[in-house]
Amino acid sequence: MSKLVISAVSLFLSLGGVAVAQTATVVVPGEVRTYVLEQKSPSVTFEGDVAIGTALPDTVEIHTVPDQPDYGYVVVNKKRVLVNPKTRAVIEVIE
Repeated sequence: MSKLVISAVSLFLSLGGVAVAQTATVVVPGEVRTYVLEQKSPSVTFEGDVAIGTALPDTVEIHTVPDQPDYGYVVVNKKRVLVNPKTRAVIEVIE
């Protein structure tokens, strides 16, 4: 019985951590957003939803933002998307 309770508590705590991680807000510097909006990049097609937290596959080329190593961008399905270049995870969908 105690093993079942411990397992249930562990599951609850691990799911709670996931929920907190998904609600974290990233504040993107204005100059990063401006730079990305000014770039003329072709759009790539991505199957599925492009949402915050989605990891883009290695086949999608992420463009760098000068002097901003924590930010990259790509145009996916005709939407400009800010990406963490280290994890390839979507930070923000701009348009």
